[in-house]
Amino acid sequence: MPDFLTRRGTTWHFVRRVPAEFAAFDRRGIVRHSTRIRIADDRIGRRAARVAQKLNEALESHWSSLATKQSASEASRYDEARRRARSLGYDYVANEQLITQPIERLLERLEALVANGLAQDAPARAALLGTEKRPSFSLSRLFEEYEAATRDEIRDFSPDQLRIWRNGRMRAVAQFVKVVGDKPVTAITESDAIDYAEWWRERILEEDVAAKSANKDIGQLSRMLKEMSVRRRLNLPDIFKGLRLRGEVERSRQPYDPTFIQKRFIKGDALAGLNEDARLVLYVMMETGLRPSEVVNLREGTIFLDAAIPHVKVAADGRRLKTEDSAREMPLVGVALGAMRLRPGGFAKYRDKATVLSATVNKYLAENDLRPTKDHSVYSLRHSFKDRLVAIEAPDSLIDSLMGHKTYKPKYGRGPSLDLKLKYLEQIAFERPERL
Repeated sequence: MPDFLTRRGTTWHFVRRVPAEFAAFDRRGIVRHSTRIRIADDRIGRRAARVAQKLNEALESHWSSLATKQSASEASRYDEARRRARSLGYDYVANEQLITQPIERLLERLEALVANGLAQDAPARAALLGTEKRPSFSLSRLFEEYEAATRDEIRDFSPDQLRIWRNGRMRAVAQFVKVVGDKPVTAITESDAIDYAEWWRERILEEDVAAKSANKDIGQLSRMLKEMSVRRRLNLPDIFKGLRLRGEVERSRQPYDPTFIQKRFIKGDALAGLNEDARLVLYVMMETGLRPSEVVNLREGTIFLDAAIPHVKVAADGRRLKTEDSAREMPLVGVALGAMRLRPGGFAKYRDKATVLSATVNKYLAENDLRPTKDHSVYSLRHSFKDRLVAIEAPDSLIDSLMGHKTYKPKYGRGPSLDLKLKYLEQIAFERPERL
């Protein structure tokens, strides 16, 4: 029988028990609604199930709304109690802590209430006696609360960067709830964290999932809980401490051999079946070492083809750069210059869609036997670029500047000029075919 659907007399009814996490907001215990569909007209409950599904969606939305309002109300009362305590000359101390202190401390606060004529003032009593509870929320709302609290930190993300940032954290929270259940965040324990780590270990053994994926999720959950513990003053324990999974291996991408790039990708027709925009993006990567996201987000204001030295500029233009050192100017030579002349306004097809570009190219490379090893990918072109610079003994500082690497070194001067960059890039430029 479909979920929450039951026979009652001659009619199908929706019946659902109020989940524990919402019991404080909805005291009905069990929610019942008639679907208004007669059993005789719908023997197996197919039509009734569709009605029940809509009733359930509306009910869950109602519960979520109640929880949000309750959480906001609790947070407001708690913050007000803390402010009131300070205005009376005291720090806010939770009642359970206050009663463990010397009795003189409690008497001092009681005397302050009387002396200020506040003995009958309920908010003042709550403030000085610490009876206003710290606000909490259910585990399933962890990401929602975290996103709201850190809105200032992601204000410069592009839509695609925000999508990626949200999806990974939402997935981690959903998986944690699936393993330990939806409970108040103040009720989660180290035992819950161990259960989650063990769940990941089973996946690694049975599904060949990488330990790196598990540690990424554990790290995101840990950061969200720590942030909300501070923001909401929840004093949550560090439940994930020491639970990172061992065996994580950082697999380095293999660089493409320059001869392979020249013969197969540039002179040959190996990339002929790839759409033109994706192919041109690869040409730019080959000669500049730019990240896929940096190439696809070039636009008219960052492309300078008519300059004395044609170049592009990587800038935080409607998106956040990977590092501060990622901002740089890159001369255009060889096939990169030819590709940009064909797309003087940038790559609108893939703008802010670097993940789509990478997926498209990597699928093409795999299907056309263009990955010498499983560790080769579109990003391997960037590694090849660095190896070619090393081969001509380019200075490390110049390589770091061209790659946009974070160096953790003090910055002095303006860095390498376009002329100096061009000098080295011309030495490693590929032979450009006539079509470019």
